[in-house]
Amino acid sequence: MRLYHSATSPYVRKIEVLLAEAGKTDAVERIAAGGTPVDPGTQPLALNPLGKIPVLERPEGASLYDSRVITRYLDDHFKAGLYPAAPRLWDVLALEATADGILDAAILMVYESRVRPEDKRFDPWVEGQWAKIDRALDAIEARWMSHLHGSLDMGQIAVGCALGYLDFRHAARTWREGRPALAAWEQKFAARDSMARSAPPA
Repeated sequence: MRLYHSATSPYVRKIEVLLAEAGKTDAVERIAAGGTPVDPGTQPLALNPLGKIPVLERPEGASLYDSRVITRYLDDHFKAGLYPAAPRLWDVLALEATADGILDAAILMVYESRVRPEDKRFDPWVEGQWAKIDRALDAIEARWMSHLHGSLDMGQIAVGCALGYLDFRHAARTWREGRPALAAWEQKFAARDSMARSAPPA
């Protein structure tokens, strides 16, 4: 299998953490790729027409894309057990979707400053993206802490990667303020070997 990736992509990081937790880090070949919505760069467009990474090229079928599709596939392929059976599965999927929504909004904020010309940027739109993140973080603090402290699953991994990305790209937003439980959990979770090894370059 071959994974088209970027070391700074939080979606790729989810996959790297899964592979590490499954003890299968060396089972997948990495191929660097990158681009933006206005310049596909080295994205593997023949494998993913949407021009996004991660993309997993597998020998037995069509390439897979979208991190949640890839993590479900790898979890099943390696029997990692990070997507438990229902009814807990629904909580895991909901938490993973919340974390990925945080990432979607955070990355759009980055694109606004890096890709859009300065005279066309719209600050209220940027703040609207952060408002989504803010609400999602509040919801995790209020509703999901008991789950985060449970047995390891992809919901936890997705949240850990999302919070790491906020530190990486939006540290000035100080997401920890007013969320002591989530901040304490993140500090401990970030120290896991799988998270430390997959952290984006400084």
